Amino acid sequence: MTEMQSDDEQTLDTSGLKCPLPVLKAKKALKTMTAGAVLRVIATDPGSVRDFAHFCEATGDSLLESSEDEGRYTFRIGKASGA
Repeated sequence: MTEMQSDDEQTLDTSGLKCPLPVLKAKKALKTMTAGAVLRVIATDPGSVRDFAHFCEATGDSLLESSEDEGRYTFRIGKASGA
């Protein structure tokens, strides 16, 4: 479920989804966003920490934040200008 917060930031809640679905859904959401926009992803799969780090390295997008709180992982990804 994607919830629009502003023109420059969206939130994508992938709670309950297992690898590779959180990354695939984030990739799809980022395609619709403009360069410099931020996608905040919420996930519950512990593997998503590694997956999002690798995803950002591969795409050139910026992993602005990666945090965990009681089994809930939050990532903020800045869309690269060429992505």
